[in-house]
Amino acid sequence: MNEQIRAFNELMAEVGNYLENTHAYSGNTIGAYRRGWLRLREFMVSNGIQHYDQKVEEQFLNYEFEGRKGRKLSKQEQFLANGTRKLTEFQSTGQVKVPNLPPVKVHLIFNGALGEAIVRYLDYKRVEERLSTIRLHCYKRCLFRFLEYCNKNKVHAIRDIDLAVLLKYINTLDCGKTVVVPVLSTLRGFIKYLFKQELLIADYSKGIPKYRIVDQPKLPSTYSKGEIEKLIASVERSSPIGKRNYAIILLAARLGLRASDIARLKFSNLHWDTSTIEIEQVKTGKELILPLLPDVGNAIIDYLKYARAKSEEPYIFLSERPPYSYFTSSNVITHIVQRAYIKAGINIKSRRYGPRSLRQSLGFRLLEESTVLPVISEVLGHKSTESTRYYLRIDLKSMQQCILEVPSVSPDFYLQKGGVFYD
Repeated sequence: MNEQIRAFNELMAEVGNYLENTHAYSGNTIGAYRRGWLRLREFMVSNGIQHYDQKVEEQFLNYEFEGRKGRKLSKQEQFLANGTRKLTEFQSTGQVKVPNLPPVKVHLIFNGALGEAIVRYLDYKRVEERLSTIRLHCYKRCLFRFLEYCNKNKVHAIRDIDLAVLLKYINTLDCGKTVVVPVLSTLRGFIKYLFKQELLIADYSKGIPKYRIVDQPKLPSTYSKGEIEKLIASVERSSPIGKRNYAIILLAARLGLRASDIARLKFSNLHWDTSTIEIEQVKTGKELILPLLPDVGNAIIDYLKYARAKSEEPYIFLSERPPYSYFTSSNVITHIVQRAYIKAGINIKSRRYGPRSLRQSLGFRLLEESTVLPVISEVLGHKSTESTRYYLRIDLKSMQQCILEVPSVSPDFYLQKGGVFYD
């Protein structure tokens, strides 16, 4: 199987390089495609598939979308489908037809002594630090912008670069913070490289300012109690897959377990004598003890007795196809919950709709019920209450209690000179 994984990894790299060099796909786009290909690889490993071909593509997409096609897919799902088809097309023909994008006509040319130094630096990063193709593409773009500036301002010799030149260049950057950060970081590393190569008399990288992004975390995506119950009730429970998915969704909705902890849940974590679930959380390593609620316990028993394939695996939840292996990635749990949201017809616009949203909704309901932060922190398995404070920003009910009444304004405030009153 290792040889097959290696072959598939090579296929992913070849397609990524082809899309970048032939059709000028951005690093972000190729990175998004690659994440989809990794999901495909997990699907192959989980189901014991040795070779990739168009038949495997169809099996994977059918598994992901449950037969849905075309306009029935979200934009994110369409992107996953397109990336998978590009992989199959390249494997079959050695190329990918992209009618809407012309081939690259102009390549980045690094001329002069500075350009040659940039090329050597990129080779160093590729060989010594084994940077990915996507990262190298980003470095190349950032340094080409600096080279263009130097050529335009007649800074051709490397020794002519000093802190004044660097600061003037930085002052010309007119781009968003998500672009400025990698530009400054790449420039800082390149200047440090030139100094170590004794091409600069001083390490001017220390004078390049740091651009710090301070963003507030996104507000939690929460759903009402009615929406959560609608989601749970919509799960089909007559089939083995339905019984498994129902138990998974209940663990996320009732107990707030993370996807990673559900995927790794073992028989040894279930303590039927004390009606508790005891785990060591994958994310934090912190031990967590939760009550095994009746509906959660009954759903797990129903799955184990009537749906789970016979297996020696110590993990509770298994794939529904041979060789019935455990989930090697928490992404499977995420997909199960997301498909359930869509099938239930719940409005997911502008809200996340994975297992994390079920966890956040539980935390929000506990806040609404005036549960103190330390208790919520314990239930959700947070390392400290600082993580739990994240939910306070959406507790509008409690915020309303802090509202101050606006004092009335005296009519004299509206009187102007001359005794004229303006209504």
